[in-house]
Amino acid sequence: MDIMHDYAKRFETVLAHIAANLEGDLSVETLGSVANFSKFHFHRQFAAYVGMPVSRYVQLMRLQVSARRLAAREPCTVLDAALDAGFDSPEAFSRAFKRAFGLSPSAFRRHPSWHAWSANFVVPYLSRKLIMQVQIVDFTETRVAALEHIGPPGLVNASVQKFFAWVAQRGKSCAPVGRTFGILHNNPETTPEDEFRFDICAETAEPVAPNPCGVRELVIPGGRCAVVRHTGSTDHIGETIYPIYRNWLPSSGEELRDHPLFFHYVNVCPGTPQDQWQTDIYLPLA
Repeated sequence: MDIMHDYAKRFETVLAHIAANLEGDLSVETLGSVANFSKFHFHRQFAAYVGMPVSRYVQLMRLQVSARRLAAREPCTVLDAALDAGFDSPEAFSRAFKRAFGLSPSAFRRHPSWHAWSANFVVPYLSRKLIMQVQIVDFTETRVAALEHIGPPGLVNASVQKFFAWVAQRGKSCAPVGRTFGILHNNPETTPEDEFRFDICAETAEPVAPNPCGVRELVIPGGRCAVVRHTGSTDHIGETIYPIYRNWLPSSGEELRDHPLFFHYVNVCPGTPQDQWQTDIYLPLA
């Protein structure tokens, strides 16, 4: 069995498990074990392979079952359908149902229509293909000064400003800051905002002394990495990240190392136009 087929089979097994267990435990931990992936990797790889977060996919599958029950005119109230689909209230269920089907649950019961569903719910992995320029490199262990950002992704820039204010205060006696990095601990699209973690880093040749800004010393470990260059604004870097997992990794024969994906900001700075920014994405390999 080739690597691509094995990878696809693991996710088809997960999708089949979801379909057969819509009323059961479909947590990331449970589905990760079905796919034989760690929780650390599963939520990223599911979103990359299927094209949406696992929670969204599960919700849509449960909504589809509810729609079938309503269309069959079973003795099923909107409240019953909401609870069966995992919603806490009929109001939240009705909003989600209308987004998926273009009709309220009551209107759908009267006149079932699957046109909106067919138009909106297309599993992206069935048709996406992308040719990627991937290099395998040996990354050298790098000591960095790092400021950990915990909280909404939209506030990362405020943490960046705080970090570089600390850099400016270091004084001439300290070695100048070298390359700049970012360490992505979790996916901003699938992580609750208050749990999102991102390390803002700069290479340093000097120890990092305790400081009121909370900047500390870290080491980005050395080892084999797959590298892909993203050109343009970092706001759209996910468009380059997802295909690494979806297209390149399954056919590469490589296994992931248990270390977060990280970025090297090659020329990301105010003096460079955003459409010319270059960011190298490093995927640590076993």
